Amino acid sequence: MKKTALLAVILTGALLILSMENFPSWGDVQSPASLHLSRHFIEKSYEQTLTPNLVTAVLGDYRGFDTMLETVVVFTAALACFLVIRLPRDVCTPGLFYYRHMGTGLVVRKHDACELPGENPTFERVDSDWPPHDVVVASTCRMVIPFIQLFGLYVVAHGHYSPGGGFQGGVIFAASYVLLAVSHDLRTLVHRLNERVTHLLSAAGVLLFFGVGLFGLAMGLNFLDYGALEGVLGMSLASGHSLGILLVEIGVGMTVTAALVIIFKLLSSRGTVTEGL
Repeated sequence: MKKTALLAVILTGALLILSMENFPSWGDVQSPASLHLSRHFIEKSYEQTLTPNLVTAVLGDYRGFDTMLETVVVFTAALACFLVIRLPRDVCTPGLFYYRHMGTGLVVRKHDACELPGENPTFERVDSDWPPHDVVVASTCRMVIPFIQLFGLYVVAHGHYSPGGGFQGGVIFAASYVLLAVSHDLRTLVHRLNERVTHLLSAAGVLLFFGVGLFGLAMGLNFLDYGALEGVLGMSLASGHSLGILLVEIGVGMTVTAALVIIFKLLSSRGTVTEGL
């Protein structure tokens, strides 16, 4: 199986390298991008898309299909990691487990045993390479994380008017959860954002993107034509475009955030989603 996967990776890499022969040279003034595409986007993007941000006009309008499929790729990557790495929940893997007594702080060990099921009001699970609890680090991160997430929401919400968007905002939002796991432990992250929520969030982001596109078809326009939102809640055509791109950016942000958290939890715990960073 590993040899087959390695062969597939090598063949895919070879095909990608061979396809580079068709790319224009770096800085080629005769390439389509230098001859007419860039000038067309700069001069005509607002007139054609009603989007004030040129980058967003390219990502959301001119290459909206590409952006949608990029979101699908992110979702597929998280799904593939889950299917390949995630260990079944009911599998008992005997090992060495550490538990800390909540009242006294004493740490006890269990050799050649399975993990205690569920939450225990007396003992809490700690990592086998558990460092002493640092109140300063944990408290500082708890205060910083809400501001990081607020900035992530700002980047997503203003992506259609200023630099940013769903990909960037989603990464910032996911980084806040990674910081929570690093400053506390992986179980704290799982408690705040369990697997069911991340899986549903990841799929919902893709469905939201598709839903905006299908709404255009339902209104008799093209797929991903944001003009279909004109008239919704009495909005003008420009406001409808902005709302459509905002919904798309929110969908991308949801999928990116959830996918990165899923991949982080699986890779850091070797598929157990119990401990390890």
